[in-house]
Amino acid sequence: MSIRRSLPAALFICAAHAALAQTYPVKPIRIVAAQSAGGVTDALARVFAQKLSEAWKQPVIVENRAGAGGTIGTEAVVKATADGYTLLLSSAGPIVINQSLYPALGYDPLKALIPITFIATSALVLVTHPAVPVRSVRELIALAKTRAGRLTYGSGGSGSPPHLTAELFKATAGVDMTHIPFKGSAPSVLALVGGQVDLSFSTVVIVLPQVQANRLRALAVTSPRRSKTMPEMPTLNEAGMPGFESQQWFGLFAPAALPAGILGSLNTEATRILALPELRERLAREGAEPGTLTPPEFAAFLQADFARWAKVVKQSSAKAE
Repeated sequence: MSIRRSLPAALFICAAHAALAQTYPVKPIRIVAAQSAGGVTDALARVFAQKLSEAWKQPVIVENRAGAGGTIGTEAVVKATADGYTLLLSSAGPIVINQSLYPALGYDPLKALIPITFIATSALVLVTHPAVPVRSVRELIALAKTRAGRLTYGSGGSGSPPHLTAELFKATAGVDMTHIPFKGSAPSVLALVGGQVDLSFSTVVIVLPQVQANRLRALAVTSPRRSKTMPEMPTLNEAGMPGFESQQWFGLFAPAALPAGILGSLNTEATRILALPELRERLAREGAEPGTLTPPEFAAFLQADFARWAKVVKQSSAKAE
């Protein structure tokens, strides 16, 4: 077909997309949270659902589809029609880790999904049981080198961000420690408090009460900058591990073929919601901070994060549970 003959068709498609964006939304929107109710992902999805519903005068429903490390909910969005009525609010695992953990995943999240907005980041905290005779990261590394393989660390499951963060720590520090997986972050921290394991990487919101009660000892945070929730705590970079970074993050996504006009509308509204004081207060309560990346920056960040965790998964031989 000649360029002249194909031009009207292209103009028609562009016009159709523009008209679609102008009328969007005209029916209920579904936000899939690939996590069970009660977690941070679920909480953020419900805040966004409420604010989008108020702004657009359409019902916005949160659907929790947990299981298989978030792959069940993620795949449901990947297979949905790309019309803006099915969205995914996800943490890092389903987007940049699972493809390395699940060889037969069947889809590439970075190609099958398009980022709408980068919502928030949350540091992990390196904590030890008080009986472990260390008070700094350097002391922990020195102890681990004298007790090769004997120090144990807990996590919320094989292949989870805390597990892989500990594996990154091991590789960076050149130490050997033994992984003890649990069924979730909360059981992992309870085991640490009970002395069943020696240390763990976990979220600020889970460990902070235990640290404040002197049931756990915090050594450092994994973010590139100090946490606003625990400003007295050094970063691992400051504590002697230059360049170390591992953060839990949350983002809003849609099927990749989403029309540009609808993507723009969603990004504009999501950006407005992120600026609301009540959302920032909610993020602070969860030990998280608002994201600051534009959609193109977020897309580049995803590629870099995927490459980093793929390397860690390969080095550690981590397997999905």
